[in-house]
Amino acid sequence: RPKDLALGLVAEAGELAEVLLWKSADELAALREDSPLRASLGEEMADVLIYLLYLAEETGLDLAATVEAKLAANARKYPVEKARGSARKYTDL
Repeated sequence: RPKDLALGLVAEAGELAEVLLWKSADELAALREDSPLRASLGEEMADVLIYLLYLAEETGLDLAATVEAKLAANARKYPVEKARGSARKYTDL
C-alpha cells in the first residue's frame, strides 16, 4: 500500500506539472487571479496533498514533525549568510 500511494503521488505530481507545462509568463500571471488555470492548479495541488497525507497516515509518520525536522536540518546545512543567492551544494558552502 505505501508503494501504491507513493506511485499515485508521483502520478498526481505529473498532472500538477502538466497544468503549467509550456505556459508563458503572461499565461502564468493568471495564477494570481481567479481563473480556470488557477482552479486547475488548485485541484492538482489538492490531489498531491491528499496522496501525501494518505501516505503519512499509512506509514505512521508525523508529517508536521518531519517537516519541522527537515527545515531545521536545511537551516544547518544552508545557513542564510552563506547560502543566500547561491545554488552551491551545502558541502561547497
